[in-house]
Amino acid sequence: MPFTQRHLLGLEGLPAEEIVHVLDTAQSFVEISERDIKKVPTLRGKTVINLFYEASTRTRTSFEIAAKRLSADTINISAATSSAQKGETLADTARNLEAMRPDAIVIRHPASGAPHLLARAVSSPVINAGDGAHEHPTQALLDLFTIREKKGRIEGLEVAIVGDVLHSRVARSNLHGLRALGARVRLVGPPTLVPEGFGGSGVSIHHDLKTGIAGADVVMMLRIQHERQGANYFPSVEEYSRLFGLDRAALADAKPDVVILHPGPMNRGIEISSEVADGPYSLILDQVTNGVAVRMALLYLLAARGRGEPEREAEERASS
Repeated sequence: MPFTQRHLLGLEGLPAEEIVHVLDTAQSFVEISERDIKKVPTLRGKTVINLFYEASTRTRTSFEIAAKRLSADTINISAATSSAQKGETLADTARNLEAMRPDAIVIRHPASGAPHLLARAVSSPVINAGDGAHEHPTQALLDLFTIREKKGRIEGLEVAIVGDVLHSRVARSNLHGLRALGARVRLVGPPTLVPEGFGGSGVSIHHDLKTGIAGADVVMMLRIQHERQGANYFPSVEEYSRLFGLDRAALADAKPDVVILHPGPMNRGIEISSEVADGPYSLILDQVTNGVAVRMALLYLLAARGRGEPEREAEERASS
């Protein structure tokens, strides 16, 4: 099944076949990053705009490297140096960017739904690089790629997502992707950060780390989202670390060949110990490496097709 999406705004509702198509395409780009000359002419003459309203290291750098390895021209715009500081709305920014005829726009924004607004205003493909506490689809895709690379499959795996699930866009996108590909998902954390019923049917909730990761094939740790928490969700960082921090002793309850993921940035000594983060089960740096290949694949699948007409596409969706 080919990748039929015009944009990548989230993984919710994305068919399993299209997720697999992205992962398979990314596999073909892995080898490019191992070459002495890490560049192919695939997107020569194309322009990719990275529009980041939030601070980022891994995601922004990964997208920039991905575009440059495909020979695209890359423009980086941050909120601190954009007209947003002068009061320009996202809609007006979108119209101005559209007038410059880019071939793809990558956006990170603190407001949930911002990429969807942008996609309605431009004919260029839009890639969501994280919107509020809503979704972070490219992170989830690189996580899925990394899991599949190490385990050989995703279907049937027991995956525990541990930490601040309530505020995590990474957790939401991974939840959609993992379930679509047949994994069994557990959400683990204090009741204030993992409410009962969160995630819908087929997802198990655990408020105890030991039981939550018992027999898990994959443990995905999450950072505490202090910047998105408007209240105190646990008594203290020390208590959170004692109850839900992943160290070597806690890992004894998981499967012997368990793998550890973390989207970064890590709070060492809080949600994860250094001995685990740097240990033999950790795939954290593999995630970073694979992020370039996955984002190369998405830019190829979306930007190489050229620009579309948003009004015509909306009419076609309405009539279908």
